[in-house]
Amino acid sequence: MEAITLGSLLNVIGELFSDEISIAVADTREYIYYRPSKRIDLKISAGDPVREGTIAYKALMTRQKVSEFINRDVFGVPYHGMAVPLLHGGQLEGCVTAIYPALTDGKAVVTVKTGDGWMPIPFSQVVYLEAKDKKTSVYGEKVAGTHRYSLQEFEYLLPKDFFIRCHRSFIVNVNHIQEIYPDTHSTFLLSMDNGDRVPVSQSYSSYFRRLLGF
Repeated sequence: MEAITLGSLLNVIGELFSDEISIAVADTREYIYYRPSKRIDLKISAGDPVREGTIAYKALMTRQKVSEFINRDVFGVPYHGMAVPLLHGGQLEGCVTAIYPALTDGKAVVTVKTGDGWMPIPFSQVVYLEAKDKKTSVYGEKVAGTHRYSLQEFEYLLPKDFFIRCHRSFIVNVNHIQEIYPDTHSTFLLSMDNGDRVPVSQSYSSYFRRLLGF
């Protein structure tokens, strides 16, 4: 049998993990493989150095499995992760890191800027969020406003049980979807219960269908 290449092996390993989890593989100094998930992307590239403060760095330094929460100071977004060192014949060769989205920290509202001030919107009443004009617009059942967080930051703040990224510019609350219509090129159009339409892009369509089970 022909030798299995490192690249093909890493790609297969990546396929074994959930779409919720990003995977990073590093040698003792730098990353050699990275597969982002739809839920969290730390923007790592092959060749990037393993930075101090990451769980990969801690696993390499301690030669032990590390599992902990890392705040947004390191990569700009918070995450939970687990890193396991790779040892061969007693020699440290690298580590594998699984990166999970950070769960909400107990907040239950999104406080948006409106024309008159600020208004908290309970998570359950948020219909969808849209990134436009360098701001994030939050559309609730009765009120809409803007927020300084990016959509990527909202992905880690909002409960993943019912908020789904469906487009580079949109996150939707699945509890407010009335109907799903097929659109061109394997995409979809969502009819929301506030009367708005939200697109599902081609890059997110398979992920969206898998999460909603259709």
